[in-house]
Amino acid sequence: MRKFFYSISFYFSRWFYVAGAIITAMFIGAWFLPGLQQAASVLLLCLAVIVVFDFILLFASKKTVTAERILPPRFSNGDENKIILHLHNLRPYKLHLTIIDELPVQFQERKWKRETTIASGSDTNIEYLLKPTERGEYQFGIINIFIEGPLKMVIRHVRKGEEATVAVYPSYLQMRRFQLMAATNQLQESGSRQLRKLGQSLEFEQIREYVSGDDYRTINWKATARKNGLMVNNFMDERSQQVICLIDKGRTMKMPFDGMTLLDYAINATLVLSNMVLLKQDKAGMLTFGKKIDQFIAPDKKTSQLSYILETLYKQETNFSDSDFEALYATIRYRIKQRSLLILFTNFESFYGMERQLPYLRQIASHHPLLVVFFENTELRHLQEKSAATLEGIYEQTIANKFALEKRLIVKELHKHGIMAMLTTPHNLTANTINKYLELKARQVG
Repeated sequence: MRKFFYSISFYFSRWFYVAGAIITAMFIGAWFLPGLQQAASVLLLCLAVIVVFDFILLFASKKTVTAERILPPRFSNGDENKIILHLHNLRPYKLHLTIIDELPVQFQERKWKRETTIASGSDTNIEYLLKPTERGEYQFGIINIFIEGPLKMVIRHVRKGEEATVAVYPSYLQMRRFQLMAATNQLQESGSRQLRKLGQSLEFEQIREYVSGDDYRTINWKATARKNGLMVNNFMDERSQQVICLIDKGRTMKMPFDGMTLLDYAINATLVLSNMVLLKQDKAGMLTFGKKIDQFIAPDKKTSQLSYILETLYKQETNFSDSDFEALYATIRYRIKQRSLLILFTNFESFYGMERQLPYLRQIASHHPLLVVFFENTELRHLQEKSAATLEGIYEQTIANKFALEKRLIVKELHKHGIMAMLTTPHNLTANTINKYLELKARQVG
């Protein structure tokens, strides 16, 4: 019996306090109208009886409701992940429930609450979405359920479900979305575009009928004479090109946008791009660096390559120190012997910052095709678009325009030295990077 009383947890409902306040007011009024005291005493007795009966109905049985939290095997960073709470009513009457799920501390969500009503013996599902903004392990607690008594005076608190840990990986949902679009030729919907080849691979595939837009130089005149219709030679895309993503984990990649750091945007884009590279029968590789060279995955197109890249990206950690581009160049010269397309994810916030690294970028570009991808500051764009009504606002807008101009000058300066460059917003990073890869592949840059 003692164990039972220690284990119970209950609260009084809002209606109990409303009734108690009315009865208290009646007792106070009895000082001026003595006739109210008898009525107040009767109401107080009725309230006590109702509370006792409500308490007995709530705690008459240990069986209340069952609750199960259904989680995906892992979360996708930067995407909406669906969680389902499955509830089943074991009581012979309808229950009104208030559910509070103990969410991981990373979300800093202290007001999460859902209410539902379940008929006797019925089930219901509560679905909600969570969007993590950093990789790592997320710890869920128990499910707190508050059951309102049939007489609406007492609320019973029960704890259901189990604690669970979910790992947050780079955006594999985004990767699957682009993979599906590539399989159904719907990449244009995501901002990707098809580009006409500027050259031809030497690997012959088949002879097919001419369609509008084909290069007339590929017409096969012998097959045309036999078929009495225009026929063209079809060549396969050049395959087994090496594409290596270089991820800067330095201080400049710590800047946050929409809750995520630039580093996490680069990691998500690397995963999606690596998957696209493998779909195109090219070899995907990866190198991460900061103050020192960290992880290097040699380019390959084996079936396990994408899983290896995913696990490596998940484990990336950094203290956001200054990056050593000299060490990056030395590693590329020593470890990457075959000519490869290098895609460097970094960030330059000033022209001076780019000039410091330009000698190393030029040396890298002299041995491999190099694409430098860095980020547009969207907060500056908002400041540029906002009308300036005060002198201080004019100063701020002028400085914002100066920094935005420097970003564009960085692109031109890199182009002047034969280095490909792309300036993009964090949200459009993945689509724009895939666009650029497909463009370079169509032009047979490699």
